[in-house]
Amino acid sequence: MEDAFDFVIIGAGAAGEAAAHLATARGASVAVVDRELVGGSCAFWACMPSKSLLHDAGIHVLRPDHSWRQASDRRDWMINRERIDWPDDSSHVRSLEEAGATVVRGVAHIEGPGRVRVTAGAESGHARVLSARNVIVAVGSHSAINPIDGLDRVKPWTNREATSARELPRSLVILGGGPTGLELGQVYARFGVPVSIVHSHEHLNQRDHPRNSAAIRDALARDGVVIYTPVRAQRILPASTPGSEHEIQLSDGRSVRGQQILLAIGRTVPTDGLGLENAGARLVDGKLPGDGDLRLGEGLWVAGDPAGPEMHTHLAHYQGEMVVRMALGDDVRPDYRAIPRVVFTDPETGGVGMTVDEARAAGRDPVEHTQDLASTAKGYVADATGHVTIVVDRSSRELLGAFIAGPGASETIHEAVLAIKTRTSIDVLADTLHAFPTTARVLGTLFMEAARA
Repeated sequence: MEDAFDFVIIGAGAAGEAAAHLATARGASVAVVDRELVGGSCAFWACMPSKSLLHDAGIHVLRPDHSWRQASDRRDWMINRERIDWPDDSSHVRSLEEAGATVVRGVAHIEGPGRVRVTAGAESGHARVLSARNVIVAVGSHSAINPIDGLDRVKPWTNREATSARELPRSLVILGGGPTGLELGQVYARFGVPVSIVHSHEHLNQRDHPRNSAAIRDALARDGVVIYTPVRAQRILPASTPGSEHEIQLSDGRSVRGQQILLAIGRTVPTDGLGLENAGARLVDGKLPGDGDLRLGEGLWVAGDPAGPEMHTHLAHYQGEMVVRMALGDDVRPDYRAIPRVVFTDPETGGVGMTVDEARAAGRDPVEHTQDLASTAKGYVADATGHVTIVVDRSSRELLGAFIAGPGASETIHEAVLAIKTRTSIDVLADTLHAFPTTARVLGTLFMEAARA
């Protein structure tokens, strides 16, 4: 039997849910297919549990009697996993069904243009065929498993185990110094676990501004994290007895030990066996282009992590809605000039747009203005360190980039996001009131400095 819909969405994470809710709100019929948890990684294994644990780690610094058990219990409540081993996604299912979508559990395979076969489990012979004018691929991503000698003889953590652990490891080695490794490194270090981070680049979270990277490095060092850069893990010698430590041999001849190893080196997109080629998908060397162009072919779309150009929950939500709008004929295109990037360590860091070097490489006429946060009113009253930095085009007088490390960075950065999105003149930004004493006020002072210069 074949069921017909306006949209079949493969994947029920941030992008898939956003697409389904907008499509149903606009009167389209929708089927959402997922092989695992409706709600995706962000809700159960990534954004939400990690931020909950970061919050409790901050409480623990101020109140050492606030225990890991309390943090773990609160996290379990957050991800609907109280007293059970696997999260309960029924609230996400209910929300989609109440919106009018049909939720289908199983493994999806694209058989041809507008035709998706869903198999209910590997051992099941039962299948359901769905047809649609539009198929949206929103399958998310999972932790990359790098080919390190000896890795196959240990059981490393990914973000799933690290964000769902109910017991603290005796020691932890994190391979990768991107947002996942940095946030979870601070969580475990603040709860007393000896933590080491191994990162292949000189700067942590190397795509960020160097001042943001330095601020996080200083903060983690204060929390006791030992950081190895720029080195790679070359070989893993498994622990000789259960519960003892693994040895990780590094590319510079040093070694580091940990009872647990967390892989946070990158993310991969699970498109093998999906059948994209059967629908005439536009592929590059057999893989999705990852360039942020959401149209893969006639009636075939991609959103979220598989789409690129970056992997963020907020970008996935944006793309899920954008795909539906494009498919329904709206005259819109995705705009990636102002993608906010945030790391929720203490201090937080936020960034948007281009660094001065990136702007110069793009043919712009950039100048950078920066302010050390410690010497500002916000720094004085909050005993805060960090910085606020902006990049302005001298010719067009446009804001090109902004980077913040310090209190409220994740919120303050959005003024710069809007300014870059709307190409607001630096003169207008300089003439805008900013409450005192805030991190936003420091940003406003830099706007005035840049306008006068």
